[in-house]
Formats: sequence, structure tokens, C-alpha cells
Amino acid sequence: MGLFDVHAHLTHPRMAEQLPAVLERARAAGLTSIVSNGLNPTDNAAVLELAEREPLVRPALGFYPVDTVLVAMRDEGVEYPRDGRDHSPEEGIEYLRENVQQAFAVGEIGLDGYWVPERFWPAQEAVFRTLVRIAMDADKAIIIHTRKREQRTLEILDELDAKRVNWHCFGSRVKLARRIAEQGHYLSIPANARRSESFTRMLQTLPRQRVLLETDCPYLGPEPGVASEPSHVAATTAYAAELWGVSPSEAQAQLEDNFEQLFGVRP
Repeated sequence: MGLFDVHAHLTHPRMAEQLPAVLERARAAGLTSIVSNGLNPTDNAAVLELAEREPLVRPALGFYPVDTVLVAMRDEGVEYPRDGRDHSPEEGIEYLRENVQQAFAVGEIGLDGYWVPERFWPAQEAVFRTLVRIAMDADKAIIIHTRKREQRTLEILDELDAKRVNWHCFGSRVKLARRIAEQGHYLSIPANARRSESFTRMLQTLPRQRVLLETDCPYLGPEPGVASEPSHVAATTAYAAELWGVSPSEAQAQLEDNFEQLFGVRP
């Protein structure tokens, strides 16, 4: 049996200095798979390099929703708090097209209405559709990031008939989360679940067969001010068992089965 984290950012600068210790703590906690998600071609390349060095790491290659239109946003003077090189939509799409066979999954991809003004939404949707099609053509599971555009994201996924989908850190209504689960998609719960009414409610009410675990490290730590890391999924597993009224080993077995159903391999 093995625990897993389906959404981590091990290439984040805040993780880099302590990465060997982070991975050692993950192994000690019983993790056998960490899916590290890329944000753009530069980050994707770093994710692939890390996965080549660390058998524990599985590479997810993505194009973050804001990044898909960031060049156009900067051209119009829209502020976005991130350093580093911006990539054009064409660069992001071409990178994924050329490297998708090396990916364990495609993600994170999706739609963002929090940072991205509405006038850029059509362009963002066009890129998203293309990325979903690349993933489906390569028979890869999709990891979704969406913020303030959950309903529209679901509409597009339904339009494209995407089935192998996990929604990471779902931030909209629990009612919509239940609808997503009923359609056969998965939703991953982060390490702050015990202090989050929304994530607790999702663990309580979603079909157990549609739940996965993540950390989104270094974000969404179990306590305020604490950086998250993959080892924290052990505590989330225990919390799920508590809410489900089963033993931790039973909860872990269910979660492992869910991982295999989505990704086609055991964690």
C-alpha cells in the first residue's frame, strides 16, 4: 500500500532548498507517488528533470491558466505578481504537444477568472480546449486548476467529452463539486482540510470513489503559516477515515483504488 499526492509543486523556489528532506519525509510517511505539476514550458522542463532523478516523482506537464494569456495581459498593462519569463500560448501548446508522451498526466490546466480580466477569457478558453484535446489524444489524465470559472470549465470538459479528470483544490460550491463527482470526475482534497469547512464538507458528502488527496505544496498547509509538503497527506488520510467512519487502512485502500482508476497504475 502507498500514499500519494496528486498535486504538488516540487519545483517551486520555496521547495528547492529543502527538497531532499521533503522527499525523505514523504517516504517516511509512506508515500510512493508524488505528482509534481508544471506551470509552463520552463517549469515543465524542471519537472521532467526532477522526475528523471527521483523515482518517487511523477511528472505532470501543464500550462497554468493565467500563463496561457499572460503575454497579452502584460502587453495591456495588467498586473500579475510573478517573476520569470512569460511564454506565448503557441510555446505552451507546442511544448505539451512535443512532450506529452513523457507526462504521467497533463496539468495543471484550466480557466482563471480571478487574475484574468474577462476580455481575455475567449483566448484562454481556446488554449484550454487545445490542451485538453492533446491530453485526450495521448490518453493522459487531466489535472484541472480553475478559479472563479468552475461552471464554464465543466461545460467545456463536457463538450469535449473528457472523462479522466481530477479537479485540484476545488473552490466553488460543494453542490457543484457533487455534480462533478456524479459525472465521473475526481476531486482532490488538500492538507488544510481539517481547518476548512468546505473541504471537510466535500470529504463528508462526495462519493468516496471520487476523492483523491493533494497538498498543492508549498501552499495550503495544515496550519496557518505552515508550508505544505507531500508528507501531510498522511494526516489527511487519517482525517478522511475519521469522517468516513472507517480505519485509516480502509480509507487508504479506497484512495489507492481511486488513484488507479484515474491514472491506470497503482500509486
